[in-house]
Amino acid sequence: MQLFIAEKPSAAKAIAAELGITGRDEGSIRCGRSVVTWCFGHLFEQAEPDAYTADDIPRSKSGRKIWRVEDLPIVPSTWLLHPKQDAKKQLAVIGRLLKDATEIVHAGDPDREGQLLVDEVLEHFRTNKPVRRFWVSAQDAVSIRRGLQNLRDNATFSGMSNAAKARQRADWLIGMNLSRAYTLRAQRSGSGALLTVGRVQTPTLSLVVARDREVERFTARPYYTLEATFAHRSGRFSAVWKPKDDQPGLDEEGRLIDPAIADALVTAVVNTTGHVATYATEAKRRAPPLAFALSDITVLASQKHGYSAEQVLRACQTLYEIHKLTSYPRTDCGYLPQSQHADAPAVLAALRRINPELEALVDNADPALVSPTWNDTKVTAHHGIVPTMHVGLKSALSAIERNVYELIVRRYLAQFYPDYEYLQTRVLVELASETFAATGNVVTREGWRQVDNVEEAEPESDSTRDGLEAKSQALPPMCTGDDVACSGALRKDKHTKPPKRFTDGTLVRAMEQIHKWVSDPEHKKLLREGDGIGTSATRAAILGDLKRREFVALQGKHVISTPLGRALVDAVPEAVKSAALTALYERVLKDVERGDVSLNVFVERQAAFVTERVAEAAHGSFTVPAAMQRPVLRKGARHTRPAASGRRKRQGAKP
Repeated sequence: MQLFIAEKPSAAKAIAAELGITGRDEGSIRCGRSVVTWCFGHLFEQAEPDAYTADDIPRSKSGRKIWRVEDLPIVPSTWLLHPKQDAKKQLAVIGRLLKDATEIVHAGDPDREGQLLVDEVLEHFRTNKPVRRFWVSAQDAVSIRRGLQNLRDNATFSGMSNAAKARQRADWLIGMNLSRAYTLRAQRSGSGALLTVGRVQTPTLSLVVARDREVERFTARPYYTLEATFAHRSGRFSAVWKPKDDQPGLDEEGRLIDPAIADALVTAVVNTTGHVATYATEAKRRAPPLAFALSDITVLASQKHGYSAEQVLRACQTLYEIHKLTSYPRTDCGYLPQSQHADAPAVLAALRRINPELEALVDNADPALVSPTWNDTKVTAHHGIVPTMHVGLKSALSAIERNVYELIVRRYLAQFYPDYEYLQTRVLVELASETFAATGNVVTREGWRQVDNVEEAEPESDSTRDGLEAKSQALPPMCTGDDVACSGALRKDKHTKPPKRFTDGTLVRAMEQIHKWVSDPEHKKLLREGDGIGTSATRAAILGDLKRREFVALQGKHVISTPLGRALVDAVPEAVKSAALTALYERVLKDVERGDVSLNVFVERQAAFVTERVAEAAHGSFTVPAAMQRPVLRKGARHTRPAASGRRKRQGAKP
């Protein structure tokens, strides 16, 4: 018997449908000579700290051991996993089926956690039967059939399992030990605050706190720009003043802050004649944006619709898992396998049936075009999020699902439209010893922008990079050396603006691009590749945990830190809240996945780190602000598992 073990019931049902269902039993589906069973996400959980501490530790009335400084750090020599209470029945079903199996097919989701959660089951039952791996990134019929035809040796994926296990253990060490250490430290100062510390949660919270304080410390400062109108024999245009390198009256950012100098400049240039120092027109083109990675669609859906990261992830997961309309969503890659380009006609045909309102856009798409998103060399474990060939019912989608789905559809359609093309003209005018600059863009071909015209897709103009105020204008034809006359000039009074507070979307992006928030040059260099804090699969859950724990709150679309969250950030040392260290942690997990670092070595390093931090927390005391005064933690109270790991919460209905 060939036994498939799927990650969740919906995946099991999709596999069974392609194998051909011949019968059903409790906890499994018969498919001729094959049987498909399933997990409900992780069926096991890490043992609580009480399982590793001495039996003679005093207990509370609830029977749980009292938290004590002398018991820290808790570092298991042998790690214990316990079946979850609601998983025991299904585990018994899987155990019976394993006895009769001649071959096992691991059908977890195509990522670290999906690999580990089925491997945990196989390790629990100590099976030594051959195991093959079923690996697909979408649950539509075509993808399932391809996966069944290309089963691989499960041992090939052991690195992914080890990386997930390493993350699981390190998160336990950090979350359980440091949450206890800092909570006990607070108790010694008379506080009842429960201080939960997390490997990803705390640095993420630190980003929000730092941004909020930067906004609050900000004082708007006035500055001045100049805009002049010029007359050329071919027409009129406007341009902005560019200060010289030695221009007096500038601040450290190169802004003019002296109004008297600004007024003098206006007087000096009005009604004078100058010449065109530079006139250059360049044809530019921009290829369609890449297919969506999860962070990309989170940013866009937050910007366009105001959705939270959790709402976007939930919608993407449902579109993939339930409706089968899109591919696997928990991806950090925007590239697509070149082999899938051949599917374009079938996918476009499905989109035409599902989205009649987009019929014209679908019909105008050219499946022969190959955009840069199709690139085998840049595809990672999961490719970008795209529509599938499955013809589902759009009417079955919720409003959020429908909006997210349309973003995915339009981004896919854009891949089969020509490049966006435009002419960019740059002009430099010199007069009265001053320089004015103008930029003009003329669209020559809308291309993909008629399908996916979103703010994020706008090209950054050269004038923006130069700090100029680019205006949308059609510049008249000119030649270098032509005379121009300044018919008017205007001083514009402005004020510096504070940095923007985070939204769910921009916070996810900050977690992904953490190098931008790191000052150390070496760390910045290492992190520029985009490892980030957390993973595409966990960032939404981490933000949700911060909200539920009342460390952050929503103010409209903005994520702001609460007094409780700020006090927590102030309480922990830099080593615990450092975004650089957390991102480097993710980098080492990739080394574990590749087999360059062993699981045991990684865990030993984390244990040493935790031991040092616990020692720091054991010395001294601090006063916790009033915002953190909570009911005193009862002796022996169970410490709820911190949201340190950002573990995926997997759910599925029985098929």
